Amino acid sequence: MKRQLGGELVIPILAVAFTIYYFTTIWNSPWTAQVSAFMVGGILLLVSGIFILRCILWLARGEGSLGFANLVSRQDIATGRIGLLAATLGFCLLIEPLGFTLATFLFLFASMTMLSRFQRVPFIFGLSAAIALVGWAVFIWAFDTRFPRGWFETTMKAVLANG
Repeated sequence: MKRQLGGELVIPILAVAFTIYYFTTIWNSPWTAQVSAFMVGGILLLVSGIFILRCILWLARGEGSLGFANLVSRQDIATGRIGLLAATLGFCLLIEPLGFTLATFLFLFASMTMLSRFQRVPFIFGLSAAIALVGWAVFIWAFDTRFPRGWFETTMKAVLANG
C-alpha cells in the first residue's frame, strides 16, 4: 500500500506560503527584526524543503501517492495531531497575556510532551525552558523586537536594569 503524501504535505506547503508572505511584510522593519525573521523563516523553509524533497523521492520511487486519505483519521488523537492543534491555538491565545517567553515555553513543553507520548518529561521541561530562554535572550533582550512582553520579560528587564 502506497503512503498517502498529500495529507502530509499540507502543513509544509502552508508553512512555505506563510514564510514567503511573512518575508514580504518585513521589508520596512528595523534590521534586527529582519534578521530574526529571516533566521526563523530560513530554518522553516529548510526543514519544509527537506520534507518536500523526501516526498518527491517517494513519489518517484512509486512508494507514495498524492492522496489525502490520511489527512483526518482516528489516529489523529493517538499521534497527537489534535493536541498539537490545541497547543498551537493556545499559544496564539496566550502570547499576548503571558508574553513571548512563557507562552513559548508552554507551547514547547506541551507539544514535545505530546509527541514523546509523555516520556522523559523532566528532560523536555528543561529543554523547553532552555529554548524559551534563548528565544528571550535573542529576540527580546538582544534584538529588542516587538514581541509581546509579559511577566517574565518585565521582571527580567527590571533585574537587568537594577542588577
